[in-house]
Amino acid sequence: MTGTGEETRILVVEDDGIIALDMVARLEDLGYRSVAVATTGEDAIREAERVRPHLIFMDITLKGSMDGIEAARIIRDRLGLPVVYVTAYSDQSVRSRAEATSPAGYVLKPFTTGDLICAIRHALQPT
Repeated sequence: MTGTGEETRILVVEDDGIIALDMVARLEDLGYRSVAVATTGEDAIREAERVRPHLIFMDITLKGSMDGIEAARIIRDRLGLPVVYVTAYSDQSVRSRAEATSPAGYVLKPFTTGDLICAIRHALQPT
């Protein structure tokens, strides 16, 4: 696990601007200063390769040709980075596809700051 929030790089992948801004603000309030944002699956892959975040919060349903599950699969295969899915859906078929990517966790919308804290601690704990 990385040291302080200031040292931990996080990528937020969310196509809803209000939700993305809210998540970034909450993360910054928690002391995370290196927070990047992507709005599509393709952008998420590019940003993950550029930023090399310690953790990615990935919305499952993204606009565009690639959903969050496919983007997470590619990121995991290429970079081995932990992904926490952020979703409002609990559909079993979606969850089965998501589980196949070995996520570091899930955060259900609407989320609280406490949900983010728990997800970060779980995803970044030493193995």
